[in-house]
This record gives sequence, structure tokens and C-alpha cells, in this order.
Amino acid sequence: MDSNTVRLVSSFYKYKKVGNPIILQQKQLALCKLLNLKGRILIGEEGINGSVFGLKSNVEKYKKELRKNKLFKDIEFKEQETEKQAFRKLFARVRKEVVNFGVEVNLKNSAPFITPRQLKETLDRKDNIVLLDVRNNYEVKIGKFRDARTLSMRNFRDLPKYLNEIEDLKEKRIVTYCTGGIRCEKATAFLKENGFKKISQLKGGILKFGEEFPDTYWEGKCFVFDDRIAIDINHKNSKKLNECVWCLEKCDDYVNCHNISCDKLFICCENCKALYNKSCSNECLKASKRRKEYPIIIGQL
Repeated sequence: MDSNTVRLVSSFYKYKKVGNPIILQQKQLALCKLLNLKGRILIGEEGINGSVFGLKSNVEKYKKELRKNKLFKDIEFKEQETEKQAFRKLFARVRKEVVNFGVEVNLKNSAPFITPRQLKETLDRKDNIVLLDVRNNYEVKIGKFRDARTLSMRNFRDLPKYLNEIEDLKEKRIVTYCTGGIRCEKATAFLKENGFKKISQLKGGILKFGEEFPDTYWEGKCFVFDDRIAIDINHKNSKKLNECVWCLEKCDDYVNCHNISCDKLFICCENCKALYNKSCSNECLKASKRRKEYPIIIGQL
């Protein structure tokens, strides 16, 4: 397809010491505005974490410019073509952490990587490993790797409070995964510092595995932190892991309640989205202050 019409979402991160995050932030804002890209970019002394959305041709220019910075010359991107509006605004902000964990860890202790191909081959052989999902509980509700162990935490920064849920894994061979990989680097460093020795992390996370090996070991959809909310990884034989809050049909789609004072994230099927006006309850259905509807117009940003 023509890169001048295709829309692309490109996600990336790199832990690398940044001398002056504010200067980098200003350059990122200027570059994205020049290329008419929307998205969210977090910058800190520990590195960069972002996702940009726009015309494929402009995203390619952005990637080329970012790699000109010697700090990020080998940065990797995870990408999906989309007809949906992934971002409506552009944010580039300086943060203390580019992914909020709250506990200081030495990233030099992060676990070695296992590539998507190596993981696929390991699963094909039925090797004795434990896939450990270090994402939030609401992400896990709509999708995960088959037979993966999950945690009850609502926020990644709460991982230290949930070690008791995986104490039995300390002597097991563990492969951790998250959406794009950034959380695993901190999580595995923390786990290693707390006695988990046989541990590795999926390079590029779910998104990179889905690029290379869709329709294999993933079940449900993958939660993403943009306006799409969830994307397909397995198109052929995936099963829905949860159910609509209204009709209880099997479902793996999230909606933000359109009652502004609620804004709850809830699971809802397409029929009930229309029937109940994207509301999570009868009370919210009657609310007067509602979220704006943004029509998806293919071919426009």
C-alpha cells in the first residue's frame, strides 16, 4: 500500500542515560509537529518511552531522525497499520521514570532476552517454562499467552506487593512478557534482586511476537495504551477470555464509559455499546454529561 495513505502506530523505548531530558523533549515535540504526528512520548534521565501515530511515510521519517541521536541509534520499533484513530493529540513530557515503578532497581540486573523466534520454538517443543505476565490485571482480562501465570496487581508499580503470588516460581524457568518490553526490564531486575534466578524476558514484548508469529500462542486481544484500547494478535483461532457486562456474551473489547463523571473502563460487546450508549450501568446511561463522539474518518488524521 502507498505509504502516503497508510496510517501507522509505532511504539518504542530505550533505557539510556539522557543528559538533558528537557532539551530532548523540546526536540521531540518540534519533530512530531513538523511531521504531523500524534502520540505520547515520555522522557527522563533513564531514557525514552513513546508511541507515535500518523502517515507511514512520516513515521518512517521520525524513526530515521530519532536514530540519528547516538543514544538511540539501535532503538527498536513495534508497529501496526491501523484505520482507527490511535491518538488525537501529541504529548511529550519529562518524567522521573519513563515507566512508573517507584522502586529503585539496577537495570544492569535485568534478565537476558529471549527473542520471539526462540520463545516460539520453546513453546513448540513444550519445554518446561513458566510464562509470567507482568502487566496489569485489566490488561490480562482480555488477552494473554496460553497457560501464562498472571498477577492481581492493578498497577505495575504495585509488583513488589504481589511477590507472594509467585513465590512458588523462584526455582522455575521463567519467561516474562509485557506489551512492548519496557516493563519487563525493570520487573526482571527487581525479581532477580529478590531471588528469582532462572529468568529471561521476551524481547519486544507481545507486540513484536505478534508481528512475527501471529495466530499461534496468543489468546484474546492485546490491550494498548491509546485510543484503540485493544488490538488483534491472533486472527484465526483466538478465543474470547471475558464477557460483556450487559449481556454476558463472550467478549474481549473494552470501552470507556461515556458518562464523564464515571469514565470507567469496562468490557462490552458491539451490540450493547449501541444499545446502552457506551455506558457501564443504567445510572451512567441516564447521565447528561457525556464523552464526545469522534467519528473515524478513513484517510484523515
